[in-house]
Amino acid sequence: MSPIGMAQQTLFDVDVPMSGCQDWHEQMLSSLGVEPGPAWPDRFGQALRRWLTAHKHQPIRTLSLFSGGGGLDSAFHDGGFEVLEMVEIEQQFATTLSANAQQGKMLEGAVAHCIDIREYQPPTDRAVDFIIGGPPCQTFSAAGRRAAGVKGTSDPRGTLFEEYVRVLRTLRPVGFLFENVYGMTGAEGGDPWREIQEAFRTAGYSIHFRVLDAADYGVPQHRERLFIVGLRADVAVRLRYRFPCPTHGPDAISSRPFYTASEAVQGADPTDDTPLLMRGRWGHLIPGIPPGLNYSFYTKEMGHPTPVFAWRSKFSDFMYKADPAVPVRTVKAQGGAYTGPFSWENRHFSTSEVKRLQTFPDDYEIVGKRQTRIHQLGNSVPPQIGRILALSILHQVFGATLPFPMHYLAEHQQLGFRTRKRALTAQYAAKAQAAIALLTDTKQPQERSVLPSDEVRYLTDTFALTDDEDCGGFPVRLSYTGDQHVLVIYGEPLMRDGERDSTFTYTIQVDSMRSADWNIPLTSITLHGTGRAEALFTSLWKALEALINEQYGIDDLVQLSGYYQYNAKVRARMEITSGEPISPQWHALGKIVSGIGVSTQIPARSFAELWDVSEFDVMPILHSLRKMGYEVRSNNTNPQINAGDYLIPYAFPTLTPRSIQLRKKF
Repeated sequence: MSPIGMAQQTLFDVDVPMSGCQDWHEQMLSSLGVEPGPAWPDRFGQALRRWLTAHKHQPIRTLSLFSGGGGLDSAFHDGGFEVLEMVEIEQQFATTLSANAQQGKMLEGAVAHCIDIREYQPPTDRAVDFIIGGPPCQTFSAAGRRAAGVKGTSDPRGTLFEEYVRVLRTLRPVGFLFENVYGMTGAEGGDPWREIQEAFRTAGYSIHFRVLDAADYGVPQHRERLFIVGLRADVAVRLRYRFPCPTHGPDAISSRPFYTASEAVQGADPTDDTPLLMRGRWGHLIPGIPPGLNYSFYTKEMGHPTPVFAWRSKFSDFMYKADPAVPVRTVKAQGGAYTGPFSWENRHFSTSEVKRLQTFPDDYEIVGKRQTRIHQLGNSVPPQIGRILALSILHQVFGATLPFPMHYLAEHQQLGFRTRKRALTAQYAAKAQAAIALLTDTKQPQERSVLPSDEVRYLTDTFALTDDEDCGGFPVRLSYTGDQHVLVIYGEPLMRDGERDSTFTYTIQVDSMRSADWNIPLTSITLHGTGRAEALFTSLWKALEALINEQYGIDDLVQLSGYYQYNAKVRARMEITSGEPISPQWHALGKIVSGIGVSTQIPARSFAELWDVSEFDVMPILHSLRKMGYEVRSNNTNPQINAGDYLIPYAFPTLTPRSIQLRKKF
């Protein structure tokens, strides 16, 4: 019998109040003989699979697209679906899928195809009842928006849903589950989202969608994702689909507490891949951050007595330390060395612990080196929320009888995770204040130690200032004078033909009007350069940056000045003395140092007016700025910037070897 021919069960398909009822999660576990405690999702999945097998459930024939590391595949397998084929373009991910499809493994018998979805031809020789999967989400994700703007369907990865639709049209399954980041619904004014909905409808499917938080369904991690369940038109007229009620948290039927991070990782091997202790540039700061907070603990706005960072100058997961008493924030697939979540034990989570935080079974094999394994885990749908969704589909769409009730949300019933998220700001501030009150070292910024003497430094092509003479960088001589409140840095290039020009000098005076906001005692900063060398100009700013970091702990000039979307705290003016006419480039540079044409998106012709140069000079000037270490953003680097517009975020050069923008061409 085809699965759709099963008798439709409606016993528990009723609206339920959000409180005052028996604990649904407890009912599920007890009906399957599962004890609560660490790793309960593993035992729940195993028991559920055994129960369905013992009761001769007919597996739902399923195709997995964009399979990744197999989060949805393992979840739907536990929930009564038989995964026939898995399609994944990344070789290392496909290797993991194949490893778990071997005899005796969870996905035994499934075939993993390492292939571009655009080249995949679905199996028309056998029936497929259901399709699961979600295309890559980077083009719609928050991380993607910060790094490169919202590309949406203008990026080739954003149109992969069309391949999903192609397979739907070919196989005509009963239904499908599609997962993606919730940013999909708002990208590019909502146009891609409307396009995606229409594509599914024209393929002959009625769709139901919601943004859900994985923590509401027993995952020890807050992870908001868009889920779409589609039903073929002929099925949709006879069935209705509703999303399941939360099993955990304030919106659960019995307000069952969230599954916490500490309970989840209990018993997991913390050293299975020798997670690194926190070292490097910011590693020493991690122990001071209270669990649940991030780099913002070290900002003036949080009340820290010796701030290191500017408010909102970093992404929210930068130096984020997990709180053991609550679910962690979203586990990231990729990130820098300081991208959290980090353990409250001031170290990286091990792979075994990340599997627990994602609710992957302990015995599910993830192939590859540590970063590859974390990438696969972070890219995956947490299996526990996948199991609950699979059960909701098994029950409502395929009519299966289950040993416990299924409770569903009313069509317009609202969940509260967004409201609770907005309320966290006050909680974070209170936690920061409590930690700051315990600090033994609450002095204001220290008095500056003895200034460096004359020194030779080399500016590399990635804008690092180093003393390594073998680096191939541009050599400059720097000298420092001043006292506790005054700083002057002099610079000149070492002798190179055409570089030193004593008739050309410039002085950059960094105004002290807003020095109280800096939280450092300097009231006067002067940078004095001799010669037209672009590298010298950049070196002077980099020398200042290095000094404030060494002497006062301020991470860089951006942290001193503040994020560019706020009023700049670093204000400067530049005076040039020259024995001959000043070039348009240096003329414009004097304006830029003063903040003219900075921190705003404007077309090239507007720069010409602001800088008092010819329109023909603007593009060469922008390219010169980029060579001097300035960020210059455009539609090519950040697609949310209008074509033809440009953005110079800061009045001083900010590119470093770590900068994302360093590897982009505007």
